[in-house]
Amino acid sequence: MSKKKPVVIVTRKLPDSVETRMRELFTTTLNLKDNALTQEQLIDAVQKADVLVPTVTDNIDAALIEKAGSQLKLIANFGNGVDNIDVAAAAKKGITVTNTPNVLTEDTADMAMGLMIAVSRRFVEGAQAINKNEWPGWSPTWMLGNRIWGKRLGVIGMGRIGTAVARRAKAFGLSIHYHNRNQVSGAVEDELEATYWDSLDQMLPRVDFLSINCPYTTETYHMLSEERLALMQPGSVIINTARGEVIDEKSLILAISHGKISGAGLDVFENEPAVSVDLMKLVKKGKVVVLPRMGSATKESRIEMGDRVLINIRTWVDSHRPPDRVLPSEA
Repeated sequence: MSKKKPVVIVTRKLPDSVETRMRELFTTTLNLKDNALTQEQLIDAVQKADVLVPTVTDNIDAALIEKAGSQLKLIANFGNGVDNIDVAAAAKKGITVTNTPNVLTEDTADMAMGLMIAVSRRFVEGAQAINKNEWPGWSPTWMLGNRIWGKRLGVIGMGRIGTAVARRAKAFGLSIHYHNRNQVSGAVEDELEATYWDSLDQMLPRVDFLSINCPYTTETYHMLSEERLALMQPGSVIINTARGEVIDEKSLILAISHGKISGAGLDVFENEPAVSVDLMKLVKKGKVVVLPRMGSATKESRIEMGDRVLINIRTWVDSHRPPDRVLPSEA
């Protein structure tokens, strides 16, 4: 490339330190209002930018990529997943795609563990009772939850985040079971005293908690279907901090409503940002704890994500392969 600074367009507001560095290094257009760009604005962006920096709220599909100008050569996603980007369509047009891996692991694992405890010990209901001045005082039988110590946790997706969740859960006295495309190393299994199940259907009836930590792909869409939810124990709890589409949400609502499973802790939803009215009814009944996509919402992780974006862009500017390049086969 020439020495001229590349034109970078950022679709959402990022941490101030990241935006400042973006402006110092590149000819950068920021989104100061932090509203998601409309389709027309996205089309305008891909027709002007050398580098587009989208987030998970931007649908960079094949139709949008087809309308991109010839100058667009890099899509540096501000996020770990790239299910919001048609990576194959980008590659076909000669556009490199990058993401920000290895940043969200510990924060997302913290959130999964927090949801597990919150659902089991009825934290939200207790807090609401205090806020509404409805606490009658201590009672031997009021607001009883369930112990997590001594229970079994099933992990779907034993990658970095799944492993971090398992480490936390083991410290809380849970035994670890997992389903993954491949069995993890013997060292990790020994550390976690983990039991591997190559069949998800065989694992589901045996666990008390289920943590979903796999990526969203065509293969994992509705992985937790009505049939699989029916395999779970009546007292089991599902925790999802991955992607809402991995669960058939309507079937989950019915399973909880009919007592086929006990409840759920959800940080992601199938039709974000909309949250099902029927799901919110279960929240009011204390069966479900919901959070607004907060798994990676720490100052540290968001700054680290921005730093990864900057590294990827700078490496590309220097005509080298960005360290976090995503290939179509990996998406």
